[in-house]
Amino acid sequence: MKRLALVASLTLVAACSRGPDPNAQVAPLPNRPLAGLAGQQVIVLPTHYLRPGDSLGWAEAAERPRQLLTDLDDEIAFALGERGFRTRWVFPEQLIRSAQRNAAHSPDPRALAAEGLRPLARRRSDGQLGEPLASQLRALVALHGARYALFPVELRFEKIGGVGRAVVHVLLLDARLSRATWGGDVRGDTASTFGRGVIASAANSLADQVAAP
Repeated sequence: MKRLALVASLTLVAACSRGPDPNAQVAPLPNRPLAGLAGQQVIVLPTHYLRPGDSLGWAEAAERPRQLLTDLDDEIAFALGERGFRTRWVFPEQLIRSAQRNAAHSPDPRALAAEGLRPLARRRSDGQLGEPLASQLRALVALHGARYALFPVELRFEKIGGVGRAVVHVLLLDARLSRATWGGDVRGDTASTFGRGVIASAANSLADQVAAP
């Protein structure tokens, strides 16, 4: 898992003996960079973008790109749920429902101003989030008493020899600081043909950054 150039330092929340503290920060574990999020209230944002034009033709083969991204969201929720995060973490489906119930004060979690967070976009070296994204993020985490948002920004497919794999560009966003504190590409296992297992593998790789299976 590579750290992005924008990341000057990695700060993560950790559980304390009296329960989760949304302002607590600890250093990450070396081989599981998001382990400090375990036991905390975290929102997981919907995957926003599918990068077109891969040499495999997998992105273009998706008849409903939005459904493909929703399928990835479901696989991420399942993989993290299998690791014990079903109750405390808020996954995209629940986040969307709560935002709809509070539509007057909350943005649509599926339509954030996140274009500048894509891997090929130009962004600030300090990871600071611009507006309106910073305000959108604060509104969403406030619905669930959280501070951090895990954001699968973009799904793409890459060719490795004669096979391919899914790659998810992921950021950890600190709503209080309006800043990206960690980020990188999560890669799934290779496959000769595209199927649900391709994105499920990438979702499992993402969950591995937080906790062991």
